[in-house]
Amino acid sequence: MTQGTQLETELRYVKGIGPAFAVRLQKLGLKTVKDLLWHFPSRYEDFSNIANIVDLIPGEPATIQGVIQEIKILRSFRKKMFIIQATVADATGSVRATWFNQKFLVAMLKKGMVINLAGKVSDGKAGIGFSHPSYEIVGFSEDDEQFIENAADYREEIEACKHTGRLVPMYPETKGVTSKGLRFLIKPLLDAIDRVPETLPASMLERAAVMDINDALRGIHFPETMEDVTRARRRIAFEDIFYLQLVNMLERLRLAKENAYACEMEEEKFSELLKQLPFELTEAQAQVMREIMNDIARPHPMNRLLQGDVGSGKTIVAVLSAIIIAEAGKQASFMAPTEILATQHYHTFKKIFGNFEKGVALLTASGARVFFGEGLESEMKKADVIKKLATGEIKIAIGTHALIQKGVTFDELGLVVIDEQHRFGVKQRQALAGHKKGNGEYLPHFLSMSATPIPRTLSLTLFGDLDVSIIEELPKGRKAIMTKIVPPASRTDAYAFIRGQVKKGRQIFVICPRIEKNEDEDGKGKNWFAAETKTVKEEYDKLSKKIFPDMRVEMLHGKLKPAEKAEVMQRMKKGTIDVLVATSVIEVGVDIPNATIMMIEGAERFGLAQLYQFKGRVGRGEHQSFCLLFTDSSSQPTKDRLEALVHARNGFELAEKDLALRGPGEFMGQSQTGLPDLAMRSLHDIKLVKSARGAAEGVLKIDPELKQHAQLKGIVARFHDKVHLE
Repeated sequence: MTQGTQLETELRYVKGIGPAFAVRLQKLGLKTVKDLLWHFPSRYEDFSNIANIVDLIPGEPATIQGVIQEIKILRSFRKKMFIIQATVADATGSVRATWFNQKFLVAMLKKGMVINLAGKVSDGKAGIGFSHPSYEIVGFSEDDEQFIENAADYREEIEACKHTGRLVPMYPETKGVTSKGLRFLIKPLLDAIDRVPETLPASMLERAAVMDINDALRGIHFPETMEDVTRARRRIAFEDIFYLQLVNMLERLRLAKENAYACEMEEEKFSELLKQLPFELTEAQAQVMREIMNDIARPHPMNRLLQGDVGSGKTIVAVLSAIIIAEAGKQASFMAPTEILATQHYHTFKKIFGNFEKGVALLTASGARVFFGEGLESEMKKADVIKKLATGEIKIAIGTHALIQKGVTFDELGLVVIDEQHRFGVKQRQALAGHKKGNGEYLPHFLSMSATPIPRTLSLTLFGDLDVSIIEELPKGRKAIMTKIVPPASRTDAYAFIRGQVKKGRQIFVICPRIEKNEDEDGKGKNWFAAETKTVKEEYDKLSKKIFPDMRVEMLHGKLKPAEKAEVMQRMKKGTIDVLVATSVIEVGVDIPNATIMMIEGAERFGLAQLYQFKGRVGRGEHQSFCLLFTDSSSQPTKDRLEALVHARNGFELAEKDLALRGPGEFMGQSQTGLPDLAMRSLHDIKLVKSARGAAEGVLKIDPELKQHAQLKGIVARFHDKVHLE
């Protein structure tokens, strides 16, 4: 570490790195010294106990210490690679260590050196050994030191002793950047660790019982024990969760100061509106409507997340909310992730509220339609729809990303509804939610809907700036969907069952993970019943030609044009398709009441939340429905995941099980939230979350605008830009 190196110093200027290697580090997102110090290990190998060679067990990780008896380089002409072999011995025996394409090791490792080797023990023709082990020079045998050229040059590495004989951190890597290389870079940087400024007050750290940031960085990169790792991770996660709580709380305070249109509907008029429904609202739906109506009657923006099980009736809640806004003379925007879903919402609206005369438009990339009451529906040029939205003549707009395209403006936008909010980018959501009237005076109310349940243990933390409503009750008459795991031996029986359902007039969905086969896959001699990664086209050929040649089999995938997708779905709705083979394009919102079987090929390749979404595409009519999980995998983790889907009574119960199986980080996905990985992993630690929340409340209680905490205000602003949880 050269004098003057700071956290903000670019890595290319750090001694031992240079411009060329800095380019490799950038592939990991590492540009500055701070980036490197905050590049935390993903796991640790425990090489803390030195084993005797005679006691090595194949397949087990181990660390040995011995003298290099021989080192040589071989050439594999067939694969054009160099093979470096070293024989290392201790008092109990000898082993061979092998490395590939690392010619530099011949110059580094010399006969007579005492080294540590660490890695998984292999068992080959030449006996037990190590393949690509970590190594460390720890000394020289007394007889050989005098014969080793430049022995003193090895002293620095000997003193460091970073890679074996201890807990060894393993980092996220990229081509040309190994964990060992990262350890070599980070170790000298720790000499400057005291220069890392502590951003949290000592009193806060004491109350939360977490360590100083400098101790945490040492503990996470080069721990003595796993307890050191746990304490270090807890400290770093506390800071990020604290910032997250501040971001959420500040957003609530900000919205409380914004203006919104207060839109009320008299109870009698709302009762008349409900009479137009062909069904009664469930108690859960009615409760959510009361919450929303209370929110939008206030002169400040609603910011609400509506979670509901698949098929629980979230859409009708959104439609009713939009009508209330429109009846108050304002506009509502209803944005869906796909054209299929947007079109379905439009037709649902027209079917139930066909006498609505204030104008409902469908605006997608494919075109536009509008209706102003019974018999007054027509196709319309996009430009004309956009013009009528700008003048306020159309009160409700339903669409896709087309609603936020350049040039689309609203006269008085009172409500934004975003369906399946996790499918939109941050900027797309902000483009709608941040839409103000031209004079900047009013923000729209905001309703975000999701059928992907978030466990309660996470929602309070992740969505602290949102009010959360939950619909857990399914509409009356819905039967629970029966879910079965189908192993290879049961495929024939499953196909027979499907045939029986089609004979009864029912329809079938078949889901495959991919659209088409990769070119390098060999299809010769294919077993039609093998559960490899299925493709829609392969599955379509198999089912239409081999399994169900007498049935009407069609396929649907993302490469079809919007008009082609719409045409296929229309035929599915009309019942002229028996079996529809599709990709995850039908994951969200598709409503075919006559479909009673969801057959999922390669079920182990989908996440639990996605599988549950697929399952929810059936069971929407009066008939008993089934979800068949086809898999060839016999691994225990796969069995546990699929069994969780089989036994879960609802999406929220499944989400809790999924959280327990995978942990918060994998459950939510760091890329989806932008939240640092350690913070994500720690969200199940209720005590830590409450501690961070209490710390945030304490700061804002005495300084609600962070005027007295300039440094903290800057950090929170940067954190706000990085995370995206809504």
